[in-house]
Amino acid sequence: MELRHLRYFVTLAEELHFGKAAEKLHIAQPPLSQQIRQLETELGFELFHRTKRKVELSEAGEVFLVEVQQIFRQLEQAIFLGRQVSRGEIGQLVVGFVSSAAYNILPNILQNTRNSIPNVSLELHELTTDEQLRWLQSGRIDVGFVRPPVDENTYESKVIFQESLAIALPQNHFLANQDRVSLQSLKNESFILFPRFLAPGLYDQIISFCQQVGFSPKVAQEAIQMQTIVSLVAAEIGVAIVPESLQNLRRTGVIYKYFVEKTPQVSIAIIWRKNDVSVVLDRFLEVF
Repeated sequence: MELRHLRYFVTLAEELHFGKAAEKLHIAQPPLSQQIRQLETELGFELFHRTKRKVELSEAGEVFLVEVQQIFRQLEQAIFLGRQVSRGEIGQLVVGFVSSAAYNILPNILQNTRNSIPNVSLELHELTTDEQLRWLQSGRIDVGFVRPPVDENTYESKVIFQESLAIALPQNHFLANQDRVSLQSLKNESFILFPRFLAPGLYDQIISFCQQVGFSPKVAQEAIQMQTIVSLVAAEIGVAIVPESLQNLRRTGVIYKYFVEKTPQVSIAIIWRKNDVSVVLDRFLEVF
């Protein structure tokens, strides 16, 4: 049994006239009659009652018609979904992001994705840059938002956001009333910083910024997540140089100040595996 045999049957069932059905199917009437008889033989029951004057569906034919029409509806749905998948309009992406991205680019990314490809679902994982590189290499995530630089031989990447640095201070710090803070005035402070291996690009920019004004920061405590760093500032463990968008993280006991000095521009990049052939990923990348 072939799909065309079922199409012949449905058309004849709708027309109940071999001549009209044959014309609609663009075939001659004798071959249509022959194909219907072959189908009945294969099925083992009669689909139509035929007389010289009319053609009628048998009781079995009426039941068979309902089921075959359901098959064609499912087939149309399968074709529709297949086309959506082939165009990257439906599917899932597993996405990693550094914690600070939640305070700048991530909300817009989620909104733009919903607007552009609403049937693509995103599975989000908050990860450090170092963790994202490992997860991306092992296939656990499809795309990430990291602090560059990254290995250009292994990954494709694109910088999508840049910002300046700011200083997070305890709210009762002696510099809290100043409009802007000179970095040099913090040379004797204890700093809270993350381990370098987690995001070496951002780490090196912070250290270099301090060295440009003549000191290396004294690290009192290390923490992995930006939220933890800010909480330690609130606990008066030290001060922290952070991306300026972290001001969107409202934390009692912490104030943020801009620097007098011009700060380096710190970036967030979107990153994915080289030669990734995912159509859904291609559609996602079009958002940027």
